[in-house]
Amino acid sequence: MIDKLTKYTAYFTAFILTLLVLLIVYDASARYLFSSGSTALQELEWHFFDVVILLSISYTLKHNAHVRVDILYDKFSLKTQRLINIISIVFFILPLSFLILYIGIGFVEISYVQNEMSSDPGGLTHRWIVKSLMPLSFAFLALQAFSLLMDEVKKWRAL
Repeated sequence: MIDKLTKYTAYFTAFILTLLVLLIVYDASARYLFSSGSTALQELEWHFFDVVILLSISYTLKHNAHVRVDILYDKFSLKTQRLINIISIVFFILPLSFLILYIGIGFVEISYVQNEMSSDPGGLTHRWIVKSLMPLSFAFLALQAFSLLMDEVKKWRAL
């Protein structure tokens, strides 16, 4: 079920990435061809970029495409690699995810209560919406890490 959630989140992210590309093309064309621009559109580009980056974290972990120093890792036995993965999840990914989730909820709450908006004239309102991506993305990361942990433990025991 967690893997399906990650997959559908990736589909949503791909859709947002498509919208981002179209928005950038429109914004750049309007700015350079017609000398017309919009602060709100530029901020929306950043918000879409936030969606793509933050909601892709769990998908990247699921497909083992994250950044890692493989100089030593590749030389270890498969059992040692699995153990390193388990330790990494338990002591790094899950605690960091829970910390950012815990701090991020308060961050979003403050933004919502203050009705935070862009300080630029013509900028976007409701900044709490984009800020809510931070705890949401790390909740997804924690779920995916838990799923991966169960899989790694099962495979480690089988070796």
